[in-house]
Amino acid sequence: MRRTDRATLLAAGLVLALAAGPVAAPAFAVPQRTATATASSTTTGPDAEALAAAISGLPDHDATAAVLRVGGTGTWRGTAGVRDVRTGAPVLENGRFRAGSVTKVVTAAIVLQLASEGRIDLDGTVQQYLPGLLTEGFRPITVRELLNYTSGLRPGASLGDTVEDGYPHRFEKLTPRQVVAASVAQGPAYEPGTHQEYDNIHYTVLGMLIEKVTGDSYAHQAAVRIFRPLGMRDSSFPVGADPRIHGPHNHGYDWIDGRLTDVTDWNMSDRWAAGDMISTTADLEKLLVGLFRGRVVPEPQLKEMFTLPDVPGARYGAALERFELNGKVIWGKTGSRPGYATVIAATPDLTRTLVYSVDSTDAKGDGQGVAQRFGYPAFNR
Repeated sequence: MRRTDRATLLAAGLVLALAAGPVAAPAFAVPQRTATATASSTTTGPDAEALAAAISGLPDHDATAAVLRVGGTGTWRGTAGVRDVRTGAPVLENGRFRAGSVTKVVTAAIVLQLASEGRIDLDGTVQQYLPGLLTEGFRPITVRELLNYTSGLRPGASLGDTVEDGYPHRFEKLTPRQVVAASVAQGPAYEPGTHQEYDNIHYTVLGMLIEKVTGDSYAHQAAVRIFRPLGMRDSSFPVGADPRIHGPHNHGYDWIDGRLTDVTDWNMSDRWAAGDMISTTADLEKLLVGLFRGRVVPEPQLKEMFTLPDVPGARYGAALERFELNGKVIWGKTGSRPGYATVIAATPDLTRTLVYSVDSTDAKGDGQGVAQRFGYPAFNR
């Protein structure tokens, strides 16, 4: 399945007013861990009963663990499952995990901060800031078009778009320049600014832009501009091609050739500024709330994250995706890496927020099952 198809299906899963059906019986001998949840007392808060039902019975065939944080008008916290299927040890509420494409929110925020400082012009071009990166066959591509996925760049090189394809290559490395060179070699897919096509390549180039403008590493800029000011103490990027998640973490698993396989150790260098972040649900909640309250990106640059480009079928602003559910407008970002599915989402006024990490055994699938089961109950009233 193409990456854009997966993104579309995941978006559909978040807005379908459906309850998840019964899951298959677990095919591995791990004792189920009792789900734990806490909720504030409010009649206008999240549907605690539906949320508790979503995490009950873990681990099962579809997920080994889940950590959910719902906030705004009323709060709900829930955990269930195991951090390691071999030992049956309970899930860590503040365990670290791979946040996947939620990384793009950090990348967009850094670029917009630099724009607010006058160091980047959103109407400036890739050709201006990164001369020689693109060939003469490309029309000028603006920074704004990279931010909202309308650049016309084709997907770059990767270590595998499916878990099965990538697993044999999980300890190999790709540099950002290698990723982009493979995209450039294919030529443009469409005229910049005329079509929206979600893909990692836009944010790989933005990562290179950040490093060029600041003269600093992308990871350090994320630390000093985003993580430290927001108190995101458990968020980081791997050093080089390090495949490990350091510190306390929940293991990720996927079904490969009919066997439940530990996919926790995996080099994500091919995702980099588009999907290489390691974080926790508590840290991502700080990012979500800080961003929506204007503490991360100042106005008027923040509006770029909540503005859809004027192209047919656009769903994304700068990094963030727009959803509608039960009459509510929701902005958020999904992320998936082998073994881990992540979501951050909120109403613009923060009356409802959601952050979850699910150790999904098909995190790189279409995403509908995870979204319907864990995402929808947070916004169903």
